Amino acid sequence: MAIYAIGDVQGCYTELCRLLEKINFDPSADKLWFCGDLVNRGPQSLQTLRFVKSLGDSALTVLGNHDLHLLALHHGIRKIRDSRSLHPILKSSHRDELMGWLQTQPLLHYDKKHKAVVVHAGIHPAWGLSKARKLASEVETVLRGENPARFFRKMYGNKPGAWSDDLSGGRRLRFIANVFTRMRYLNSEQKLDFTVNRTHRRYLRSGLTPWFLLNTRLREDVRVLFGHWSTLPVGCYGRCFALDGGCVWGGHLVALRVDYDAEDWFFVDSYTKKPLKVAK
Repeated sequence: MAIYAIGDVQGCYTELCRLLEKINFDPSADKLWFCGDLVNRGPQSLQTLRFVKSLGDSALTVLGNHDLHLLALHHGIRKIRDSRSLHPILKSSHRDELMGWLQTQPLLHYDKKHKAVVVHAGIHPAWGLSKARKLASEVETVLRGENPARFFRKMYGNKPGAWSDDLSGGRRLRFIANVFTRMRYLNSEQKLDFTVNRTHRRYLRSGLTPWFLLNTRLREDVRVLFGHWSTLPVGCYGRCFALDGGCVWGGHLVALRVDYDAEDWFFVDSYTKKPLKVAK
């Protein structure tokens, strides 16, 4: 059995099929871990969602910010203009079935045997694994509850910027969701910063630091697999593995085999190919 973690698909279903062919994926024996953002911007979000759902126990996905946005639209929350690429899902006769499935997916997946954590954006440096799992479950419980629209009405926004155990209600849930699905940089006070998404030395000089370069409370034997950051070169950053190759932007769709220690990376080109950037 092989386990592959796959970066942001974002509706690039054709490339996903090519990637699975490249790794000789066998749904009867292998597992796929998707790092979130199955949908939006790409041309085949509906096909992607249907396919991943159809894999059943052979695949799991954590929720990304675009997945949460789709769910918010499904529940009638339209604070941000919806994307045209999501219209086929919202107009589909299978909409309720697909949204019901997506809404039950986690924000964080932990595999004890392989000591691997899958998240979309990252894990706050102030959180250990136990804390991160507990906080993820707080949002997951609301999403699976009787009134998830209540969460989506308060989901959008950048504040609060700093973590505190005293946070409560919608502000607490928003912060947790922002960490797991939107975080890239933190400032010198460990506040989330959403003003930039590029990778450039001048941001480091201005006091912004990528979350994975900060001291963390995670155990040293835990690997973190994440997507979300398409401008970050794919590769290994200590024990954090960046998997978003920016396929929807003309980059690559990326898979990493994670069920043994060696790093086996697999790539397929987007149909609007751009040079691949790989971390060294």
